[in-house]
Formats: sequence, structure tokens, C-alpha cells
Amino acid sequence: MTPKRPEGAGAIPKPVESPAPKPSGRAPLYGALDLGTNSCRMLIAEPRGNQFRVVDSFSKSVQLGAGLEKTGRLSRTSINRTIQALRVCQQKLTRHKVVSMRLVATEACRRAENGATFMARVRRETGLKLDVITPLEEAQLAVVSCAPLVSKETDQLLVVDIGGGSTELVWIDLTDVPREDRRRALMRLHGGFHVVDGGVPRARVVDWISVPLGVATLRDQFHDVEDDAARFALMSWFFEENLTEFSPYKSEQSRAGFQIVGTSGTVTTVAASHLGLKRYDRNRVDGLRMTSDEIDKVIHSYLALGPIGRRRDPRIGLDRHALIMSGAAILQALLRCWPTDRLSVADRGLREGMLYAQMSADGVLTDKDN
Repeated sequence: MTPKRPEGAGAIPKPVESPAPKPSGRAPLYGALDLGTNSCRMLIAEPRGNQFRVVDSFSKSVQLGAGLEKTGRLSRTSINRTIQALRVCQQKLTRHKVVSMRLVATEACRRAENGATFMARVRRETGLKLDVITPLEEAQLAVVSCAPLVSKETDQLLVVDIGGGSTELVWIDLTDVPREDRRRALMRLHGGFHVVDGGVPRARVVDWISVPLGVATLRDQFHDVEDDAARFALMSWFFEENLTEFSPYKSEQSRAGFQIVGTSGTVTTVAASHLGLKRYDRNRVDGLRMTSDEIDKVIHSYLALGPIGRRRDPRIGLDRHALIMSGAAILQALLRCWPTDRLSVADRGLREGMLYAQMSADGVLTDKDN
């Protein structure tokens, strides 16, 4: 399985009507939907200063890629489950009268033999037109979404997006960008990793890679290994083996001026466990910084719990327990390569990146804080 490199990407139950309130008069709203291998997630938001305010949202584990690793196809059950979720998204977009929207699908639809047929059925039955984006655009959106969490003191940045079917890594050199402009320079990367901004100091993308292993696909690779600890070690080793073509893998990195930003359910779950949260609190998790030692402590606690203990742990949750160890294996492999005291936890991802990109292109974001 070779990492992708840049070249230059039955009857359906009637859904329950969403209880979200009908919107009052306001400025035009923006929508962003991310259909991944495991989850269907959507945000509807309005611009506020240099940020945005979420008006409505949707998130559901649809497991679209269940069985894909074995059959190469999206199953009928997964398709039906996903279309039901997309019908709810369509209701919300209609209710809020959203005109400006970006709706995307990622790795599962890229890989599935029946991906195009599924996209056509989605269009026919929900009216939603989803674009299957390339790994490159997926990586660009991840960088844009995480830009607000990057420290002004960061010279070397690694953005990691651990998805259900793939993991995107982007290494960025910010040393030529004035400290006060580093976050804005990252936001400008939504137009491409190698766009030259006419004399404006830019963030330099040293390398990027899309590894076709995410929490679902990596788990499926080793589902036949019965021993929990052995399965975890094999998953972590296998993921690191797929990093050898990523050029920064070959060089050591000083902790000074180096920051990793991780965006995924894995990273936010590890953060919630570190904080001891029994009820998830985004305000405490998003932007939290953790050391390698703190992350290792959480991962070892997961291993000590075993499969039954993880299933019962309220910090992990029923939707995440089956995937947390494959995600933790990816995270451990990354920290083995690049130890850091500055891993920033991002409860944000493609949806936020799409919203920032749309609003930036329309010129509705300002330089003022909200």
C-alpha cells in the first residue's frame, strides 16, 4: 500500500425532522459537509470578524467504509445509513436557506469501486451534490482549519489529520514569515501549497503526504490479531513504515520552535481522557497543548483497560472505543518520529477549513477579532 504523492487528489427509513429552530433574519449563511470513511459531519455558520459563529451542526457515525478494506465496495447497509444521515443534512441546509456551501467526500468514496454510483444516488435521493476531493485538497483544508491554533513562536509546523480512511501530514516551514503574520500565511494556503503571493512572505510547504491508513482502515488491517497489545504494536509499526517517503522522516527535529497540530477524533479523545472529562467539553479540548509524555500515559492507560474496559470508559465513548487504539497507534508512531512538548489539540477539521476558505474567497472575514 503506497502513500499517495502530489502530482503537480433497499428502502430507506424516513428520517426524523430535525428539531433545530427556524432561523431569524440574518446575513447569508455558509455550509460545509464532510463525508468521511466513518462519519458524516456538517456545520452551518455565519462570519464574525476573523472567525465564524456556528448556527447549526450535525454529526453522526455512519461507518460508510465498513467492509471496504475486504470487498473494495461500499455496502448496501452503509449506503442506506449514510443517505439517511444526508437527508437530515439536506433538511438543515434548506431550513437555514444556505446558498453558499461546500459538500465533500473523502477516502472511502475515492477508493470504492461503486463510489461514483453512490454519489449519483446521493444526488438523486437527497438533492445534494458531493465532490470527491483529492488527498491534496484534504491536506490543504486541514492546514487552514488549524491555522488559528498555531503559535507565533512556531518555526516548523506539522499538521496531522487522522481520518477514518487516510491520514494527511503536512510539514510547513514558517521561518521566513514575520511572527505576527504566520497564522494569516497559513490561511492563504487554501489556494494551494505552492502558490506565490507576489512578494508576500509565505509559509513554505516542505513536504506533504496522504497515507491510506486511518482509524478504520488500519484497524481492519490487523483485525485477526487477537492479542490487544500485540495488535497495537503492529499497527503503530505498520503506520510508521508508511512514513518513509515523507522527507522530514529522515531528519531529527529540535523541540524548540516545533509544533504539531493534531486534528481528529483520536486526538480529541486522548485530550479528554488526559483531562479526565466524563462529558466532552470542546472549550476545554480545542487548543489544549499536551506533551509526548502526557499522551503516552493516556495510551498506556487504554492498553491497561483492555477492550472491555475501553468500551465501558465514559471518557472514550461508545462511538469511539472500537477505533481508539488504531488512532492511538498512529499518534504514537508520529510522536516516536517527532517528540514534542507542543502538540496542540484541534477540535476542528475539513468543515472548518471549507468555511474559512469560502468566507475568505468572498471577502467576508476581517482582520479584527470577534
